[in-house]
Amino acid sequence: MSKSIEINGKVYPSTISLAMDLVGGKWKAVILYHLKDGEKRYTELKNEMSFITDMSLSLYLKQLRDDNLISRKSYGRKPPLKVIYSLTDLGKTIIPVLEAVDHWGSFILEQQNENTR
Repeated sequence: MSKSIEINGKVYPSTISLAMDLVGGKWKAVILYHLKDGEKRYTELKNEMSFITDMSLSLYLKQLRDDNLISRKSYGRKPPLKVIYSLTDLGKTIIPVLEAVDHWGSFILEQQNENTR
């Protein structure tokens, strides 16, 4: 029987549930994937993920920042500010996982295409 894990006041039944809390959901992993090659501004992320709403993007960026997976740097004193998002050192550790999931998704798509021929 495995022991529960407690981090920052949250209790998880396993390390998988801890990891999924950090990157699970519809958009968190996608945002991290778009940041894997370098920093981006909010509008660049929004343009690359045209299906996400502004409210969702803002919310997930804040959650990822609060979980120390991304950093947010503001430049300038008055609007419009230049805001840059990038992966933290901790955030960079998920890149191999994201690339593996991307590869697996491509495999599934290929299999689906073969089955519909």
